[in-house]
Amino acid sequence: MVDRNTEIVRAASAIVGDRHVLVEPDERAGYETDWTGRYRGSCVAVVRPGTTVEVSELLRACTRLGVAVVTQAGNTGLVGGGVPRSGSAGGEGARPTIVLSMRRFASISDLDTASMQITCDAGVTIADWQRAARQAGLDTPVDFAARDSATVGGAIATNAGGSRVVRYGTMRQQVVGVEAVLADGTIVGSLAGLAKETVGIHWPSLIAGSEGTLAVITAARLRLVPRFDHVTTVLAALDDLESALSLLAAARRRLGSLDSIEIIWPDALDLVSSHLATPAPVEVPPQGVAVVIECADHVDPTTDLHAVLADAAGVAATAIATDGPRRGQLLAFRDRITDSIATAATASGTPTYKLDVAVPVGSIERLLDTARAAADRHGARLVPFGHLAEGNVHLNFLDAADPDGIAGDVLPIVAELGGTISAEHGVGVAKTKWLHQVRSASELDALQRIRRALDPTATLNPGVLDHPGAIDPGAIDPGAVDERQLP
Repeated sequence: MVDRNTEIVRAASAIVGDRHVLVEPDERAGYETDWTGRYRGSCVAVVRPGTTVEVSELLRACTRLGVAVVTQAGNTGLVGGGVPRSGSAGGEGARPTIVLSMRRFASISDLDTASMQITCDAGVTIADWQRAARQAGLDTPVDFAARDSATVGGAIATNAGGSRVVRYGTMRQQVVGVEAVLADGTIVGSLAGLAKETVGIHWPSLIAGSEGTLAVITAARLRLVPRFDHVTTVLAALDDLESALSLLAAARRRLGSLDSIEIIWPDALDLVSSHLATPAPVEVPPQGVAVVIECADHVDPTTDLHAVLADAAGVAATAIATDGPRRGQLLAFRDRITDSIATAATASGTPTYKLDVAVPVGSIERLLDTARAAADRHGARLVPFGHLAEGNVHLNFLDAADPDGIAGDVLPIVAELGGTISAEHGVGVAKTKWLHQVRSASELDALQRIRRALDPTATLNPGVLDHPGAIDPGAIDPGAVDERQLP
């Protein structure tokens, strides 16, 4: 008699070929641990389909066999949503899981400069999307430091944001068409990219932010934006957070060219300086913050930016650049923060604990006070930075021995302040127990009903976005689903 795991591997191999089904522990290892090293699990196999039809056939087989599917592309997630749950390799009492890797979905096509749109497979990196746009004299409305490994599919699934949200919005606003596969193998969506698509369900809106729980994204039709010839970057040291918020208000009011405005606290700036073995371009006062502003336009925005800075109170020092190499040096103190934190975590031997939250901008000070108190209480080191215009602060805790204790101190205050427990990294499995802080019981129930309508066997990413009391995927009998009803 063939055991269950062997049956799963055979079924997957028949669909995608033996070479694209990874079963050896050393082959699976990189897919079974997330970027932080904090979240890990085990799977029966890593399966790498190459076409939407293969994804459809694979999901049909997984639904029939009662296999859970965790979709993964760049594996840059920080909340455990893109790796298998612990103990899910098909052992006794465990629900078998496969990792559905989208790395072979790497094609870019149909770039149309008139409509300013492009079609990207789900496994295309943000950097490759950006390169294709720039080769056509255009640009992407989304950018962030993990651009070389993070993918289009993952960015849509988590509704990622990054540095340009102040100008263009999050990933959801950039998706004008999507192709996706439901758990039963049904292919849905369109890549036509019609601006006035108003018939029925808008699949991009439904799927964006669903974290792999409603469908597997295979491709998307994405917006492009103008490529600006003139970009000016400033790294400014400010006396305090109040000065930074005043500068934000002035920049939004007076700078039509405002492309991004980021905030870095001294702890993060010092860590990058040490990591790069380079002094920071500006010295930040002990109670101050650093702000990185980028302005981009078809005409040089430097004079307008200078005028805003000259009128701003509390500006202790500035470093400004317009040329590529010098701008790159300034931006390194923003883009290399995550690398620097990872290096420090490796040296300490404890994975970084990351809380990606957002609050109204006027409440950032209260948030930081809460996070610092939590770090002190639990013996951790706080390294904060974020996106100022959205009130989105990435709270990184080094040497965090009690992450749940930290989250229990911080996330209820985030909710109390009218904020969100996840601003762009997703909820994953890391924050499910706090979902009730920001969503009512009725909303959570509605979420589950939508989810089970599209995926009645809880095949797709079980455990992610599942609040306490949600349907237990392990309790669902796949045999209760009539195969004759599958397409």
